[in-house]
Amino acid sequence: MAASRLLLIEDDYDVAEMLQLYFQAHEYEVFHAGLGQEGVELARTRFPNLILLDVMLPDMDGYDVCVSLRHTAMTRYIPILFLTQRGELANKVRGLELGADDYITKPFDIDELRLRVERSIYRATRENLHEARTGLPTGELVHEELRHRQQADQPFEMLTFHLDGLQIYSEVYGFLAAHDLLKYGGRLVQKQVSEHGTSDDFVGILDDAFVVLTHSANPERLQASICDRFNAEATAFYSFSDVERGGMLLNTGGDQTLIPLMTMTAERRPVSGDVR
Repeated sequence: MAASRLLLIEDDYDVAEMLQLYFQAHEYEVFHAGLGQEGVELARTRFPNLILLDVMLPDMDGYDVCVSLRHTAMTRYIPILFLTQRGELANKVRGLELGADDYITKPFDIDELRLRVERSIYRATRENLHEARTGLPTGELVHEELRHRQQADQPFEMLTFHLDGLQIYSEVYGFLAAHDLLKYGGRLVQKQVSEHGTSDDFVGILDDAFVVLTHSANPERLQASICDRFNAEATAFYSFSDVERGGMLLNTGGDQTLIPLMTMTAERRPVSGDVR
């Protein structure tokens, strides 16, 4: 399965290189930004499972980076761990009040740092806030986002994307392959929303269905771009013979049945009242 994604926002390139090499050796996919604004953009487009954020940055204060991340729907729920030389209690309290999940001072023990990173990612999934396979917000976080937008009384569309045939795909190819495909689908939805939606759009997952809350002026186009892209690229998760015949052959009662390849379908519906 794909590695956890780690975003490092750190302007000290010696520290950044050391952390990159260390976490890559522990099978993380690591992205690095040397500036705060660059980090905000990478968080919005690379969808990390956790962010390591330095407080002292050349272009903006790390606390301001944290505020920006917490006020943007696509990054609001990503765990953030502060890295800083500021060890005073007041600074730690400030970071936690702004929404950071943990705070560690330099110099630090790198093995302890890794354990804190692992614990933060695990806690987010264990508490059913982030779906384990995709890292997307799930459960109460999705409902909370819905309520927040309803209370704001601003027009938005709710798009729900289903993977038709995921269960039978899992039975034929195995649950690990199905998990990888679902993770791929989540990344694709996030990427398409990042490129074609608005900066305040939200992506989550409920019961293996991707949920998009969008303020796009053309939600039909966004919906079509996501489905078309997935349906064109999902064939990479099938064997060549299955792709050639257009489906999987299953033995049922002595006969062979052709099961079509998986497709992504979507629905749009108005949101009204408390959604639970």
